[in-house]
Order: sequence, then structure tokens, then C-alpha cells
Amino acid sequence: MDPVLVVPTYQEADNVEALLRSVRAHAPELAVLIVDDGSPDGTGAIAERVGAELGRVRVLHRAAKEGLGAAYRHGFRVALDAGHDVVVQMDADFSHDPAVLPVLLAAIADGADVAVGSRYVPGGSIPNWTRSRRALSRWGNAYARTMLDLRIRDATTAFRAYRSEVLERIDIDGTRANGYLFQIETAYRLSAAGVSVVEVPITFVDRVAGESKMAVVRTMVETELRVTWWGLARRAPAVSRWFRQSVSGRYLASKVAPSALPVGEQDHR
Repeated sequence: MDPVLVVPTYQEADNVEALLRSVRAHAPELAVLIVDDGSPDGTGAIAERVGAELGRVRVLHRAAKEGLGAAYRHGFRVALDAGHDVVVQMDADFSHDPAVLPVLLAAIADGADVAVGSRYVPGGSIPNWTRSRRALSRWGNAYARTMLDLRIRDATTAFRAYRSEVLERIDIDGTRANGYLFQIETAYRLSAAGVSVVEVPITFVDRVAGESKMAVVRTMVETELRVTWWGLARRAPAVSRWFRQSVSGRYLASKVAPSALPVGEQDHR
């Protein structure tokens, strides 16, 4: 295999050097692609310096922060065009343990199309979350699985490995969601495409350095609205088409319903 790890960064100066060194220690076969959204704290420059020392690290310097989904789309396309046959993704803040990378790669080598680092399979855990936060996350994942018939239990995780042909098959360039909804959109497309998915348990921890960039309440509201919209389009396409033709529907579609339907359901938008 010729795998590459894609890591979006923004304001990760406290983490990026340690992350790159840990990735190289645990998965030396991985090339690394850092996608930095113009971090004013010098994240990109640090990644360049450490990458020059470690080798096989490339840094994409984007002009401005455009969102997680946009950064992943850019990084995935660069990785695919470079000919890598496996593309891995993970967060930069050590919420994902680099020691799990060999497990994900092994699952792909054993025949899986996609390997997912999951909090919600036996052995997975989130030790430092409150009970209410864990319950909310579980409920959100269960709602998305029900509405969209997902085959992935942890649809919001960003710790995944893909065969490159799978990313092309689901038209990763055609995804539209940004932020953490990008993970649900890709899970939706993967499930609709019927690819084989293996979920391996992980222990998810909150970042140890730096500050989170996620607006929790806004993210929750946006996610529920879009999942509901996509579920309606999937389950009741006639109602969806009628509503889209109304003034309210056209407005709502422009705000919360980007094209995220898998191939074969695009006519239901």
C-alpha cells in the first residue's frame, strides 16, 4: 500500500510538531499531508520545518479558514491526484491516538474498503466527557443512522481510512457540507454505495493543547436540520420536491440543504 494521512489544521501550533513526530513513530509508512487554513499562529511554518526533518510531509498553505469539509476536500483531491491508494484522515489535536493508525491500515490491508476509529462499538470510549455530552452525541449518531440508514455507528468521527477508489466512487469532490457535518455526509454516501466498513474501537479524548474551534450549539442545530432534510429527501422524495419549489423551500435549501445525496438519489433534491 501507498497510504497518506490528511490532517486539516487551524491554530494548531501547540500540537502539530508533536503530532507529526508521533505519526512517524507509530506509522512510518504513512506520508503526511497537512492542510493549513492560513493559521496566524504559524502552524504551517512549524509543519514545514518538522516535515523537512522527517521527510514525506507536505504542507498545503490555504489562504484562509474555509471550514473542515473544504480543507478535507482539498487534501483528499491532492492525495488522490498524487496516486496514493489509501487515504487516512484524523484530527490534529490528539483527540485521535496516532497509535491506532496501524490498526486502521491493517483493516484496509485485510480487505475493508473503509476503516473507522469508532467510539460507539464495544471497546470504544470517551472517558472525559460528561454523561449528558455522551448521551447527546449517542442520540445524534442514532438519529442520523435512522434517518439516513447509515452503516456506520460513529458517523461523526473524523478518524478514518479509505481505499482511494472508494473516495472517487462516492464523488468526494461533490460533497458540500462543512464543519463536522462533513463526516455525516461522507458516511451517508459510503452507506448508499454499499462499501465494506470495519469499525475499530478507540478511546476519544478532548484536545490537550490549544482551543476547540467548534461552536457546539450552532453545530448541533445545523446538523439536525440537514440530517432531517436529507432524510426527508430520501424517504419522501415527492414531498421534498414539492417543498423545494415553494418560496420557503428555496430559501431553506439555500441555507441548510446543500447537495449531499448519493448517486442515484440526486433527482430527489
